[in-house]
Amino acid sequence: MADERAEAYWRTRTGAPRSRGVLAPAAGEPALGGTGSPIGMTRHAPSPALAELVRHYWVPRWRLPPGRTVTQRVLEYPSANLVVEGVERGGGGGAALWGPNLGLGSRTLAGTGWAFGVLLQPGVAPLLLGRPARTLIDPVHGLPLDGVAGAGPALARVAAATAGLEEERAVSEFESWFAGLGLEPGDDARTVRRLVERAEHDRTLTRVVQLAEAEGLGVRRLERLVREQLGLTPRWLIRRYRLQEAAERLASADSPPLAELAAELGYADQAHFTREFRTVVGETPGGYARAARAAR
Repeated sequence: MADERAEAYWRTRTGAPRSRGVLAPAAGEPALGGTGSPIGMTRHAPSPALAELVRHYWVPRWRLPPGRTVTQRVLEYPSANLVVEGVERGGGGGAALWGPNLGLGSRTLAGTGWAFGVLLQPGVAPLLLGRPARTLIDPVHGLPLDGVAGAGPALARVAAATAGLEEERAVSEFESWFAGLGLEPGDDARTVRRLVERAEHDRTLTRVVQLAEAEGLGVRRLERLVREQLGLTPRWLIRRYRLQEAAERLASADSPPLAELAAELGYADQAHFTREFRTVVGETPGGYARAARAAR
């Protein structure tokens, strides 16, 4: 009965939500959530009471045959993820907090497993761990949550619910614990959250001075706030969202000419765009577009 329930769950989760951060698969690898794909993902919104602390929850599940691995590449969002992971076959597991990678993030999947991920709002991770945001950038290993009150028992309950395919209960268990921590983002964190939302959604923002003016800030104050709350720079923030958009557009069925896309995203010319895309993603925009077409 348990196996039948798991199979029924899997069949209903073949379509993954849009994610601008997840890159198109490399040649020969399955698309996330594609028809017949061994990798699926669902997302859940936080309750209104937790919206200042949590952006969304994400739950990937994978089922790969013995000896097969899949590497997922991600242009990560400018915030930290709290991840509870359980691998049924293939080893691993546990809970940790991961900050964003300045370059390309990647994860190699093997065996059969799942994760319960929490994308935190800007400024929340430093409050949770009591350490500067800059120390969370480019993690080699996930940071343990041993010092956070009640983390062990609460996240064990989250893991049990996720493993049992009860994702809504997993969210409820997490929120019951997280709300009780009493984390309160200050005014600076709220300002940076607005800045992040502007950089993500306003395609006309291609320069740091534009982002500062949009929020009514001086450039120096903008840079200080972003460094303190995110451990990043405003320029990185703008470029990360533009690269996410570039990857999404290049992988679409109606991918635009490279020179046109470079101009839309605020690059001086196509050569500049190509250099930055290749430096971060590891291949040229044209090569990425061709691979995405082949994968489709």
